[in-house]
Amino acid sequence: MKEELENYFDRLWPICRSITGNGVRSSLSILNEIIPLQIHEVPSGKEVFDWTVPNEWNIEDAYIITPEGKKIADFQVNNLHLVSYSIPVDIELSFEELAQHIHTIPDMPDAIPYVTSYYKERWGFCLSQNEFERLPREGKYRAVVKSTLEPGSLTYGECVLPGTSKKEIFFSTYVCHPSMANNELSGPLVQAFLYKKIASLPHRKYTYRFVFIPETIGAIAFLNKSGFDLKENMDAGYVLTCVGDAGNFHYKRSRRGNSLADRAAEHFLKFNNTPYEVRNFKVNGSDERQYCSPGFNLPVGSLMRTPYYEYPYYHTSLDNKSFMDFDNMAGTVEAYFQIIQMLELNETYVNQLMYCEPQLGKRGLYPSSLTHGTPRDFIERLLHVMNYSDGERDLIEIAELFGASILTFEEAVKACVENGLLAVKY
Repeated sequence: MKEELENYFDRLWPICRSITGNGVRSSLSILNEIIPLQIHEVPSGKEVFDWTVPNEWNIEDAYIITPEGKKIADFQVNNLHLVSYSIPVDIELSFEELAQHIHTIPDMPDAIPYVTSYYKERWGFCLSQNEFERLPREGKYRAVVKSTLEPGSLTYGECVLPGTSKKEIFFSTYVCHPSMANNELSGPLVQAFLYKKIASLPHRKYTYRFVFIPETIGAIAFLNKSGFDLKENMDAGYVLTCVGDAGNFHYKRSRRGNSLADRAAEHFLKFNNTPYEVRNFKVNGSDERQYCSPGFNLPVGSLMRTPYYEYPYYHTSLDNKSFMDFDNMAGTVEAYFQIIQMLELNETYVNQLMYCEPQLGKRGLYPSSLTHGTPRDFIERLLHVMNYSDGERDLIEIAELFGASILTFEEAVKACVENGLLAVKY
């Protein structure tokens, strides 16, 4: 998986994505090789709750010509050089005039910042502080932006993987940033490869929904169309972002704080034997703030590596391939898949023999003779889950009381169900 992740990363990296435009469509076309996406187009000008879908932006080229004739801030070299959604310009101007349209990060002198202007028409360029300081102060500059900003549509991709139940597990990631690695490409890649693993399951209790959207406005447009259906059917959901670096796991809870999504993710982390941190919901962040808005209050959390804002390269050109750990990215796919396995296994069961423990021997569930060293893990788990299956506790809680992962109870639960000792509570 590591090599596949890296190959797709290299193909997606050069594409300039924004909240609308052909960069999003090109990226979704590549991801469609991994996950079959239904493409939705939401027209410019459409009202989606308190927002309006903006005009579509596409970019062909952008650069600055210095007084010496040198081309700098070249969009073809690094698409972060251009402020996203810059309107078209082709003008001559002085250094003082140009400087009003230049963005740098003085305390990160080698980094090109990521800057956007989605909802106010303007133009601008981004440079490293070091390059900016070397610019001549005399003479005329030429600034060129070959872009279009006109009515079109906002594009997002969706895939629904059906299960035996209409109850859904939901995954969301964004495809709206230009060439940044952990902040942009890690989420879509992990989500696409997670789809492949879930699709390979021979039986699926849950229906799984995957969306690849422009951040904020895309989530709002998606919720405008599908949010009330999600509110009825979603059991758990996760936003995938910042999942590809070498950092430890961080889990951000849903607004509910103790939703099934939260309990499953935290259960995984507790028994994963690696360092982790759990945080309560806060409004700042990614699209969980839309899914967890009070009207929807969906059970959506986010399992990340190093969270947004907390690594120094965030929203800069230094968030590049060298910052990625593709082994860790593959490990994140496996982590989410384990959470899915836990959710698939989890049920609330009712003990069918409530008075005293069952006679296991006559059902072939107890060894015919006990000797020193006879394995007792299976029997202990079976009797534990029978005792606590009172219709009030689900299997995640029962496993927590035992001090083990829910996945270690799979064999015992299967044996109980097959022998009529447990039944799912409906």
